[in-house]
Amino acid sequence: MLGWKRLLFTLGISGALGLLLAPSWLSSTPTLLLKTVGAGLAAMLTFGSFEQWPARMPRWLARWVLQVLGVAVAVPLATWLLYVYTTPAGAPSFWHDEDRLRGFFTLSFLGILLAPWAALGALVRQKEALARHQALAFDLERSELERQALDARLHLLQAQVAPHFLFNTLANVQVLVDEGSPQASAVLRNLIAYLRAAVPRLNESVTTLGEELELVKAYLELMHMRIPDRLQFALHVDDAARSLRCPPLTLLTLVENAVRHGIDPSEEGGRIDIHVQRRGDRCVVRVSDTGVGLQSSSKGLGTGLTTLRERLTLAFAGDARLSINAQHPHGVSAEVEFPAREAGG
Repeated sequence: MLGWKRLLFTLGISGALGLLLAPSWLSSTPTLLLKTVGAGLAAMLTFGSFEQWPARMPRWLARWVLQVLGVAVAVPLATWLLYVYTTPAGAPSFWHDEDRLRGFFTLSFLGILLAPWAALGALVRQKEALARHQALAFDLERSELERQALDARLHLLQAQVAPHFLFNTLANVQVLVDEGSPQASAVLRNLIAYLRAAVPRLNESVTTLGEELELVKAYLELMHMRIPDRLQFALHVDDAARSLRCPPLTLLTLVENAVRHGIDPSEEGGRIDIHVQRRGDRCVVRVSDTGVGLQSSSKGLGTGLTTLRERLTLAFAGDARLSINAQHPHGVSAEVEFPAREAGG
């Protein structure tokens, strides 16, 4: 009711009206300003009061109609009271003074003419402000719901990655046990230590490439213990890329895919090279292997890499790319490119 913008608007309009009338007015300018400003404040208070009262309006009467009518009535009533209380002691009532009565009718007429239009203008501005506020609130709510939906989808995809990786790794340990390998116990110990570090990260929405590289190195060492004569690997890492953010298990998914579908099916085994580079505002991760290649392993390029592609799309709002290419004379190269964003930035 007494917002400073509304108060300034009322004082500005009523003050301007008083100053415009002052040159032709018989009474002093301060007295005239007292009357115009007083009538304006009365109209403002009436307008504000009917915004809140009555709490429930009858169906046949709109609140804005009550406000406009209230303002139209408040102006002449306030002017009448001001004329009564500004009449000097002992002087005749203003309705007995022709000049003062003419002034009363002039101010009342101008007030009835201007105040309802000012009220209508204020109502229009209120409706526009309310519409903008509701539109903004709707956009914010929609954005929040979209973000929650994306987060839920991303966590669902990560939940799909977790058992996919764990089952594959445990299957490798089972092979060693079935074969009676003396390295089975050592591999299992290393796997337990690895899983203690890896599993807590499965529920995280973001990690760094440095942490991903630690997991990948541990995983490859486990696989090397299982097939030491058929797996070699090397990491080529740009130190500037270690602190960059990425979805959990991004790099591990590429490496696991290379081991399971490239190296394992090959009688000769092969080599896996991991390259991580920062190129300006982009990060490029490439995992290449010299395994059996796309033709023989294409059947295995489904769940893991398809899920990874969707997780990257959600995590980077479509600003990420996953490509799979054949290597010559044999092997596969998987490359991921995404925005270079520092952890915590």
